[in-house]
Amino acid sequence: MKDKRILYVSSEVVPYLAENEVSLMSYDVPKMINDQGGQIRIFMPRYGNINERRHQLHEVIRLSGMNLVVNDLDMPLIIKVASIPKERIQVYFIDNEEYFKRKATFADEEGVMYPDNDERAIFFAKGVVETVKKLNWVPDIIHVHGWMAAMLPVYMKHFYKNEALFSDTKIVTSVYSQSFDGILDAEMINKVRFDGIPDEAIAELEVPNYENIMKTTVRNSDAVIIASDGLSPSLTKFIESSSKPFLPLKFKDEFSVAYTEFYQDMLL
Repeated sequence: MKDKRILYVSSEVVPYLAENEVSLMSYDVPKMINDQGGQIRIFMPRYGNINERRHQLHEVIRLSGMNLVVNDLDMPLIIKVASIPKERIQVYFIDNEEYFKRKATFADEEGVMYPDNDERAIFFAKGVVETVKKLNWVPDIIHVHGWMAAMLPVYMKHFYKNEALFSDTKIVTSVYSQSFDGILDAEMINKVRFDGIPDEAIAELEVPNYENIMKTTVRNSDAVIIASDGLSPSLTKFIESSSKPFLPLKFKDEFSVAYTEFYQDMLL
């Protein structure tokens, strides 16, 4: 994987948030490629519960300042950056006062999901792509982790389909069992339609629950990795019947070789 460019886009990454299956794999996989001589970048949201002082986040003025349109509203984009200690891995944080200042990730202190999580996901996806464009950094592969990052493949395949920068970029999505209860805003599909995304690409978003969001992501990805034990039978069947190359679940002691071979054989 030497000199291959891989962009990791994740809902959560350690050490910036607590350890869980998404945040750990979103660190372990980039570190693996970094150790192999690959060129990597990681993007995640700058949630309000990330300690900026402890992790030495700082704003990148030359990347910040543009507005992104979400559901016909202009939302300012702020970009911050930090480095994972000892690993020389840069992490870019997508920030916005309205969407990410609150002191939690996906739900309030009562455990109630934030009503604008759908808009946060759209803003995050657009923010990642616009920032990569400004960096003029062309990824060979984009690897998506976690449902907050799930709109990235949709927007890459449709909203940004004519961007020459990404003409050869392939998208792989890791699907986890870590989910949420209930549904996101029932208007989510209309907010995505507002950006000219065709209905056939987002049909499942008519009911934007966790499983349908992940089906939408799979539909718009080039390949899929099953990253958790215990996916629902219907989601597993959807992946297996999608005609996308997919990698079955690999455990800690074998994922390094399996992921590298999957990248090389199915995406590069």
